[in-house]
Amino acid sequence: MAISNPSLTHIDQFLQQQNDLDLLRFITCGSVDDGKSTLIGRLLFEAKCIFDDQVSSLQNESATYGTQGSNIDYALLVDGLAAEREQGITIDVAYRFFNTDKRKFIVADTPGHEQYTRNMVTGASTTDLAVILIDARKGVLEQTKRHAFICSLLGIKQVMLAVNKMDLVDYKQDTFVAIEQEFAEFSKQLKFEKITSIPASALKGDNIIARSSHMPWFKGPTLMAFLETVPTAKGLEQHAFRMPVQWVNRPHLDFRGFSGTIAAGVIAPEDEIRILPAGSIAKVKDIVLFDQHLPNARASQAVTITLDREVDASRGDMLVAAQDPCQVSDQFEVELVWMNQEQGFTGRSYGLQIGTNWVNAQITDIKHTINVNTLEQNAARSLGLNDIAVVKLSLDKAVAFEAFPDCQPLGSLILVDRFSNATAAAGMITHALRRSSNVHKQDLTVSKTARNQLNSHSGKVLWLTGLSGSGKSTIANLLEQKLHQQGIRTYLLDGDNVRHGLNKDLGFTEADRVENIRRITEVAHLMVDAGLVVITAFISPFRAERHAAKARFEEGEFVEIFVNTPLEVAEQRDPKGLYKKARRGEIPNFTGINSPYEPPIDADFEVDTSILSAERIAEQLMQQVITDLKLKG
Repeated sequence: MAISNPSLTHIDQFLQQQNDLDLLRFITCGSVDDGKSTLIGRLLFEAKCIFDDQVSSLQNESATYGTQGSNIDYALLVDGLAAEREQGITIDVAYRFFNTDKRKFIVADTPGHEQYTRNMVTGASTTDLAVILIDARKGVLEQTKRHAFICSLLGIKQVMLAVNKMDLVDYKQDTFVAIEQEFAEFSKQLKFEKITSIPASALKGDNIIARSSHMPWFKGPTLMAFLETVPTAKGLEQHAFRMPVQWVNRPHLDFRGFSGTIAAGVIAPEDEIRILPAGSIAKVKDIVLFDQHLPNARASQAVTITLDREVDASRGDMLVAAQDPCQVSDQFEVELVWMNQEQGFTGRSYGLQIGTNWVNAQITDIKHTINVNTLEQNAARSLGLNDIAVVKLSLDKAVAFEAFPDCQPLGSLILVDRFSNATAAAGMITHALRRSSNVHKQDLTVSKTARNQLNSHSGKVLWLTGLSGSGKSTIANLLEQKLHQQGIRTYLLDGDNVRHGLNKDLGFTEADRVENIRRITEVAHLMVDAGLVVITAFISPFRAERHAAKARFEEGEFVEIFVNTPLEVAEQRDPKGLYKKARRGEIPNFTGINSPYEPPIDADFEVDTSILSAERIAEQLMQQVITDLKLKG
């Protein structure tokens, strides 16, 4: 006879009830000291989502770190970092989980300071609702507008405008109405579908859980009532099937599946799918989850899919509905939030991650930056920390994508600094550029191999880099003479000479230097394709540009030669008198004086004209080049 356990039955019922609750993800944002952390702490406290020992700890910490005298400082429930507690500000994104009888919540408390805007972008990227706080005493501030704009940019459609600290303005209705109207006017140019305004005092508890007796003129919902009833964002299950391939799962010879997390849609066995960007078609044979065989799978599930035939697919490819595929392109218009201390420039190369795909990318054009106060568009040649801009990106290969508003997982990307591996920017694709589908690479009858055979040697670029006055041009000129005498077809690209023609429109700002090297790289690439040995003599001060230049060439075609002559020696020579002018402040952005030079880390050759003569260096380089070219008889 089975013995029932009422306690276990009760627990099972409770767990099932919790499992059935839907989930709301929301973000709190606003300017510094608007009360975001206090608001969330109050919600956690009032919802009885903290334990008795946490309450005791909170009371003790309020006495140590708090800002409310003998009262509880609810912000300390959220401000987890020691630096935050000591300064009384939030500098990181703090995630908190809580629930009521009606709904489960994940809330991201984001920093208010402008320099931590990138943290706010991180917190807003996965939320359904933005709770934008405004200090009733201060009204709509610049940072309020910045956060509202970013929320709109990231596709958040619903906003709760929480006008906080109403107790400090005597709960005046006209103060609340004026703020509500100002925010509504600013938001007309944004993409919000609904804005709900609530006057509140997080510290005093007004309109948080219970309706405030101090504001009988307000007839709307309390903050918690709104959070419990606001519709959650519609999922992507109604969208056409999309799954980026994370890895090819092949535990043994008889099994080959494609593993990943479904970004959108629903898939089932016998459904026809297309593999992008290749375009091959197959049918789903099975959907595997550990040792289970699923009848279907849907958005957000991580599964392994097997197909009815062998196809060529790997990490970064996309499985999509065969009859409703997404687009493929290698050039986009993108809305960017710049998140790096290092400036962004057109022509500079970055790593780009979209879905599971990792490719190389360049910013080809900065169309404009956006003033978050006025939403006006401003011309720009570079991107600084927290800038919001519309740019054009060019990738080194085509990727499958969708516009961000249509399918966020397939329309969002990040740019990564190649050297620090820091996230440089977060981006949202608006559309592919038309020229990406109109411009095609033309196959040429005469190949690089044929040109090399005619020349009796292969093409190569010898890239000399170093300070002004280090001896680059002298070495390059001597080296070309020696190679020419050996029957090698050469061309010398010198920094000064190029600026008289191809690059005469460029100055010497950091952005101009980046573009200067990008153009030289493309010219050198064409010449190497023609079978020439190209010698370049440019300061080329930035590692990122030299690295991008090398990436344009095949293995062994790019030789980096670091002319490591000390600054004091180069300055003593000063053949053009440039160092003297730079020291007098007559030449801005002069490398080595008031603009940095980033020496190569792993140059193929390193030479110093203060130790060896330019003649001797050129001779050694010539001998090495001839050996590498493997001349044919």
